[in-house]
Amino acid sequence: EYDYWSKIGAVDGNGRLRGAVRLTWTQRLFAQLFRVRNWYGQMMTPPEQRTGMPGKNPAPGYLQMQWSSWGASGLAGVWAEENTRASIFDAMRRKETFATSGPRLKVRLFGGYGFNEKMLSDPQMVRKAYARGVAMGGDMKARLGRAPDFLLWATQDPGSAPLQRLQMVKGWIDSNGKTHEKVYDTACANGVSVDAATQRCPDNNAKVDVETCAYSADSGAGELKAHWRDPDYKPGENAFYYVRVLENPTCRWSTWDAIRAGTKPNPSLEATIQERAWSSPIWLEH
Repeated sequence: EYDYWSKIGAVDGNGRLRGAVRLTWTQRLFAQLFRVRNWYGQMMTPPEQRTGMPGKNPAPGYLQMQWSSWGASGLAGVWAEENTRASIFDAMRRKETFATSGPRLKVRLFGGYGFNEKMLSDPQMVRKAYARGVAMGGDMKARLGRAPDFLLWATQDPGSAPLQRLQMVKGWIDSNGKTHEKVYDTACANGVSVDAATQRCPDNNAKVDVETCAYSADSGAGELKAHWRDPDYKPGENAFYYVRVLENPTCRWSTWDAIRAGTKPNPSLEATIQERAWSSPIWLEH
């Protein structure tokens, strides 16, 4: 997620103002390099470095990948009133944006103090959430002695694996100025409850056949949603909250490439991944 590369570029001047449509230090570096005239990128790399990393020993029969943790794709989405340039840019400027690792997942997040469980089944949930709170990317003013409420929602990409779990990611600064981050599972596939002690969903036993890349289609959800209240809220602590959704495991792109090439996957790389989507954060300020 840190190295997510947006498809739609920079809109504002810093990462916080862009929400999930961010510009990482790697993008800024490459943007500077690409502006250099007659820069040929890796074609100017010394020959001994073009197929791997000096000093590294790849698995027998495989090249050492220099950026093995990078993904093969990434998408950005916006919640705009209509499909027009003006509306889409307005959505980006208010940071009502989300990102995915590739699939066309959708996520949405609202924060406020007037939410409840019944709203999840209300056809007017989105309208009421806008009226009673703030959308992802927004700033929320803390209320004295009250923990904030959130509505989280995500849907599956019909062309990809089912959803496994819906999560809230919280970051905060304590009274000593130290930063913290914690992940809470808020909704589990197949109607299973979150473990109250661990704040985690149990394993849904979704499997992947790495010989064919077939994955479990009988376990998981097409939609997940939750009403969540911060159980660890402390008055006076500024915090941010964003929603994340994980798919069931699927083959990593390198595994797909190996199958299509008729060879075994590189054992030094992960054979499977969990595709995901994450929203811009809501900032809680005191």
